[in-house]
Formats: sequence, C-alpha cells, structure tokens
Amino acid sequence: MRSFRLFLWIYIFAISGILYPEIQNTLSAQQHMFPKEENVYFRWAFGALTVKGNDHILIPITADTTLKTGDQLKIYFELQKDCFVYLIYHSSQDLLDMLFPHDLQQFVQGYNISGKNYIPPGNQWFELDQHVGIETYYLLASAQRLNQLESLFGQYESAQPTQKEELKQKILAEIKNLRWQHRNFKKHAERPVSIIGSRRGAGKVDKPESFDVADLAIEISAQNFYSRTFTIDHRQ
Repeated sequence: MRSFRLFLWIYIFAISGILYPEIQNTLSAQQHMFPKEENVYFRWAFGALTVKGNDHILIPITADTTLKTGDQLKIYFELQKDCFVYLIYHSSQDLLDMLFPHDLQQFVQGYNISGKNYIPPGNQWFELDQHVGIETYYLLASAQRLNQLESLFGQYESAQPTQKEELKQKILAEIKNLRWQHRNFKKHAERPVSIIGSRRGAGKVDKPESFDVADLAIEISAQNFYSRTFTIDHRQ
C-alpha cells in the first residue's frame, strides 16, 4: 500500500512538472490578448432633436436610426484616460469628413484630457438638410494614434476631385482593417453616467437651446481599441 501511495505522489508531481510550463504559457498568452488595464476610457453622447408638432423630442442615438430633414444632431465626448478618439462622417452624397479631430495637429496641441468636446462646438447643432439618404458615423478610439488613418485622411483632404474616390475607398478599407487587427480586443463596457443621481433619456425638451447633450453620456472603456458605427437613414 505504501509503495502504491509513493508511486501515486511521484506520478502527480511528474505530471505537474510537465503541465506547469504549458499552463503558464497559456495564461501568459491570455494576458497578452486581454491586458488587465483598460487604456481606452472616455464619455460619449450622440443625441438628436426631432420636431413633432410644437414639441422637440430628444432621442439618444445608440444604434441605427431613422431621422428626417430638419432634425438636429450633436455629439459630445470627454476623455477619462489619455487615448485618441476619431469621428468620421460618410455623407449621403458619398463624401467623407473627419469631424474629430478638427485638425490632426490637435492631438499635438490643445488636446486636453480633462476638456469637454462638443461637435459641432458651442451651442451649434448639425441640421439635416435636403440631401436624403444613408449617413454613417464611424467612431474609433485607440490607446495609440492611428497614423495610417491620419495619413490617408490628410491625403484625402488635399487631393484633387479625381483622386478622392480612390482615397475614400482606402480610408474605408483602413477602418475595416483596424477592426480586423483588433478583433481579439473586443472586450469593452458601456455604462450610463449618473447626473445628480439620475440620467436623462429620450423625451420632450422644453428649451432646446439650453439642452446639454452631455446629459445623455455613457462611459466607454476598452482594451487598446474601440469602434462603433452609427447609421442614419435620412428621410424627408
């Protein structure tokens, strides 16, 4: 009986010695794929004001949405960690515009982690005009600057009209490529932000001119990279 127990303990220790390096390698690989520290962290809000009769109705845009000409849009974000946020607009007329940063040099000068960013700035709102169709907003956030995307957009903005189509396709392909490259970092969280113990949602707005879209903010945290796409079906 003693011999059997001794053999059993020797066997267990031998197996442990064989498997331990494999277990450590697996854990190390998992930690590399999913680092503990969430280094992309910001607050974000995308809101629309629609008109029904004499009332202005607030709609938080959290998914694909149908809006009409005359409806207004506004975007807000505030960094909670030192990361890089990009917002690219693809219009119904098939044109691209980088809504944020307004100037790529903004990442070098005047990019304040504690600042509140409104798009458009101040009390202005985007208003949907007569050009109906599908409008798309690409939100990307990264722990590192997206240099290739920035380079392509710089070329697009200074290109001749005959060159813009090719560059537009390269930019859209780069957005798709970035998502593919970061497919193993899909872990993220989206949480409502409490405003004095509560959070405003969709509903009637008594004074649209005084409404702060930041009241709709959610907190977004992710590991290394985050992206969302919002599609507006713009109708008359």
